[in-house]
Amino acid sequence: MRPRTTRRLLTLAVLAATALSALTGCGASAHPEASPSQGAGIGSPAATASASAAPTAAPSPSSTVVSLPTGPKAELTVSQQTSVGPIYVTTLKGAKSGVSGKVWVWLPPQYNDPRYKDYGFPVITLYSGGSSAGYNTYTDQRQLGVQAADVALAKQGKASPFIMVMPIQNFHDSDWYLQDCSDIPGQPRMGTWMGVDIPAFVRANFRTLRSRDGWGVTGASTGGFCSAKLALQFPQTFKAAVPVDGYFIPDSYYWRGHSKEQQANDPQLMVTKNTADLDMLVTIGSKEAYGKQVVAAFMDVARKNKPLHLSYYELPHGDHLTSDFKKVIPMTLEFFTQHLLPPTAG
Repeated sequence: MRPRTTRRLLTLAVLAATALSALTGCGASAHPEASPSQGAGIGSPAATASASAAPTAAPSPSSTVVSLPTGPKAELTVSQQTSVGPIYVTTLKGAKSGVSGKVWVWLPPQYNDPRYKDYGFPVITLYSGGSSAGYNTYTDQRQLGVQAADVALAKQGKASPFIMVMPIQNFHDSDWYLQDCSDIPGQPRMGTWMGVDIPAFVRANFRTLRSRDGWGVTGASTGGFCSAKLALQFPQTFKAAVPVDGYFIPDSYYWRGHSKEQQANDPQLMVTKNTADLDMLVTIGSKEAYGKQVVAAFMDVARKNKPLHLSYYELPHGDHLTSDFKKVIPMTLEFFTQHLLPPTAG
């Protein structure tokens, strides 16, 4: 998960400024309506006090309908063993998109606990930075350790046990020719694969929650772009999103000659037309002068959309580094716990 190249950043800066001028007619400035968590360190009372308590023992059943596995059953193999359980991998060929790509899955310990046999679990899809061509760094325990963080926070009553789904995003390593998590004409239909086929795969294989209130999407850098875009494009599936150090304008060279389609997949434009009740936490590091401009440009537009519930967090001394992305993981899990349903029986 590496920082985006200087040349690509400069390209994005021009695009962001152009889009902001067209949409808002004002410059990119620090957002004045930051959430109470802004400036609070990860794990500080301001950052964690409002997190919903997640159960450490099986919760009481409710009337929420569980989505039982529908099949067909995928061939899952163990990719790696971790201290908090195995991470599985499969190659998913999407029925709707026709795209074939790797998908990694982690199940929280509660999933196979007999006390939870009748429970559906909330799902988080995670997209990494860089090209994520054939890999997803959220599976890397040394770099991010999101699975161990979830187990630790669940034991403290600060986070729900989540099913974590970690797909690839591209098929070759190039910052200039990314799929942009979209159906770009003439390219693999990645938007459909991510927004339709992957949720269908999860529902086919695991006990989930039927309601969109049980589904969230997050990612860092390139994955941050994907998480914002997919939540806005598929609100029937996703209720909450956390773009970490992301950007908000599609800029792959594959869009050349397809400006209409590019605009249709532009989160900074999509958010102006959003009609869905969405919860979104946008984060950036305080040392990222350019990144803060990008985030401010998006938020200046997004905060005008009433159905979107927008929160903002600025990581003190944070930079565009994997080590800093990791510091936001506890807040991300707590945000999803606050805004998604917990494991529920029905």
